[in-house]
Amino acid sequence: MKTPTQNIQHLTKENWDKANAILLRKTLSEFAHELLIVPIKNALNLYSIFSPDKKTEYKFEASILALNHWSIALDSIQRTIEGKKSPLRLLEFIIEFKDTLGISESLLPTYLEEITSTLYSTAYKIANEKYTSKDLLELDYQKIEHAMIEGHPCFVANSGKNGFNIDDFATFSPEANVPVKLLWIAGHRSKATFTAIKSLDYQKVLQQELSAENITAFINVLKSQDLNSQDYYFFPVHPWQWFNKLALIFATDIAENHLVCLGYGDDEYSAQQSIRTFFNTSSPEKFYAKTALSVINMGFMRGLSPYYMESTPAITEWVADLVENDSYLQQKGFTLLGEVATVGYRNFLYEPLGRSIPHNKMLAALWRESPIPKLENGQHIMTMAALLHVDQSGNAFVSELIKKSGISAKSWISNYLDVYLSPLLHCFYQHEMVFMPHGENLILVLENHIPVKAIMKDITEEVMVFNGEISLPEKVKRIYIDMKESLRILCIFNDVFQFYFRFLSAILSETQTLSEEDFWSAVADCIQEYQLAHPHLQEQFKKYNLFVSEFDSCCLNRLQLRNNKQMLDLADPVDSLQFVGKLTNPVAVFSQQETTI
Repeated sequence: MKTPTQNIQHLTKENWDKANAILLRKTLSEFAHELLIVPIKNALNLYSIFSPDKKTEYKFEASILALNHWSIALDSIQRTIEGKKSPLRLLEFIIEFKDTLGISESLLPTYLEEITSTLYSTAYKIANEKYTSKDLLELDYQKIEHAMIEGHPCFVANSGKNGFNIDDFATFSPEANVPVKLLWIAGHRSKATFTAIKSLDYQKVLQQELSAENITAFINVLKSQDLNSQDYYFFPVHPWQWFNKLALIFATDIAENHLVCLGYGDDEYSAQQSIRTFFNTSSPEKFYAKTALSVINMGFMRGLSPYYMESTPAITEWVADLVENDSYLQQKGFTLLGEVATVGYRNFLYEPLGRSIPHNKMLAALWRESPIPKLENGQHIMTMAALLHVDQSGNAFVSELIKKSGISAKSWISNYLDVYLSPLLHCFYQHEMVFMPHGENLILVLENHIPVKAIMKDITEEVMVFNGEISLPEKVKRIYIDMKESLRILCIFNDVFQFYFRFLSAILSETQTLSEEDFWSAVADCIQEYQLAHPHLQEQFKKYNLFVSEFDSCCLNRLQLRNNKQMLDLADPVDSLQFVGKLTNPVAVFSQQETTI
C-alpha cells in the first residue's frame, strides 16, 4: 500500500529552493523580454526591479542579447523585503507583481496553481536527473525525450498538469516515464466515427496495434454482454481519462452499452513531452497513440475534438502529398509523421451546448506514424527540444553534440539550418504554408552527431495555409487561414526566430560555443542561399522580407496571463495573439550581403 508521502520525496527545501531560483530566472527574463516588467540598470550588467508597493526589490546580473533576450546569471538573483534578504519564491513574485502583470483576480488562483505544478515538476526533475548532457550523446530517442527538463522555452507556467494528483504524476507524467498500458474501449458506431488515410482501414489499424489474442479477448468481452463487435469501433483511451472523466461524464453511454470498457492492451507505452501522446516501447515501429486528456497544461485543456478527428487523415494526406511531390523538400529530406487514423466519439448530451466546450473533447484517439521505420542504417533521432537542454551542472547538450561531431560550431549550425530552416522557408514562400515548428514538434535525424534531415510532427491541428487560390478538398478547408498579409511573415519571425532561435543562440553564446554574430550570420546565409536557388519567388521575397530592420513581438506569457484556461480562440487563433513592442531583426545587419536575384 502506498504511503501518503511516497510520491513527494522530491519536495525537499534544497530542491524547492533550486526550482524557484531556476524558474524565477526564467520569469524575470521572459517578463522583461515581453515588456511586462522593466528592470532598472544600476551599473554595468546590474539590474533591479521593485514591486509596485516598493517594499520588495530583486537584483540580478544580466546581459541583453539579440531579440531582447535577457541572459541572467542564476546565482546573482537576490530578493530583499524592506532591505532584509528573503528567499526566492516564484509564487510570491507573481502575487507581488499581479497588478503589473494584469492578471485578473478570478484567474490568478488557477495561474498560481499551474505555476505551483511547474515548480513541483521542476523539483522532481532536479531530484531525478539520470544523465548529464554528455551522457545523452550515446543514448536513444526515448531516453533523450525523457531527459528534457525545460518544457516550452517561452512560457513560465509550462509544466502544469492541473487535474493530476501526486500518484497520477508519478504514473503518467513524461517526467516520471513509467511504462503505461493503454485502456481500450468499444464505441458504438452510432456515436463513434473511424477515419483513415486511403491506404488504411479499421481492420488494418486494429491488427497492427493489437495482438490477435488482445482482439479475441476484447471481442469476447462484448460477446459476454450479448453485444456484436461489428457494431463497435475499438480504440485506446488514457487510463486517467477513464477513471476520472469517462466513467462519470459518459455514465449514460456506459449504462446503455454505447461505450464498453474492454481492458488493457498488451503493449507498453511511454508518455511523450506533450503529455497525451504515447510512444510504443514494446513495438517502436507501431503508431504513436494520441489520446484525449482533460488536464489543463500551458493554457489549454488537452482534449481532442471528435469533429476535428474526422478531417485529420484528409489533412495528413493533402499535406503529405504536397511534401512528397516537392522536389526541393525531398532533396532536403524533409518529411512528416502522418496522423493516419482517428476515432472520434460524440457526446450527444453535451453537443447542443457547443462543440468547443471541454465536455465535447473528452473522447477521441489519433494514431500517428512512428519515425522508426523512416530511419536508415547509421541514423539516430532525437527531439529538437534537446538543442535547448542544459543539465543540472550547467552543461549544454548542443555544445556537447557539436564537440562530438568533430566539425566546427558554425558548420554544424549551417547543417542544422539546412535541414530545419530551409524547408520551412520553402513551405512559406512556395506554398504559403506554415507549421508550428517549435522544438517538441520536430525530430532531428542525425548521422555522426550531425543533422541530416528533419521530421515534422503534430501536423493537422497546427498547419496553416494562407494561399486562398489553392483549391482545398472540403475536409481540408479548415487549415486555410485568412490572415492579414503583414502578419504572415511573423510566422517565421516569431515562431522560429523569437520562440526558438533566440534561446538556441543564447545557449551557444553563453557556453562560448558560437557567438551571436556567427549564429545569426549563418541564419542569414541560409536565407540568402534559399533565395538564390529560387529566383522565381523574387516577388514573394520582396513581399515577405526577412531582412527588415524590426518586427512585431508576439508575447506568449501575456496570452497566458490574459486567460490561462483557454489562451487562444481556436476558431480564430490569429485574432487572439498579443503583440507588444518591436524586436530588432538580428539578420537585418547582413542584408547588405544579400545577392541581387
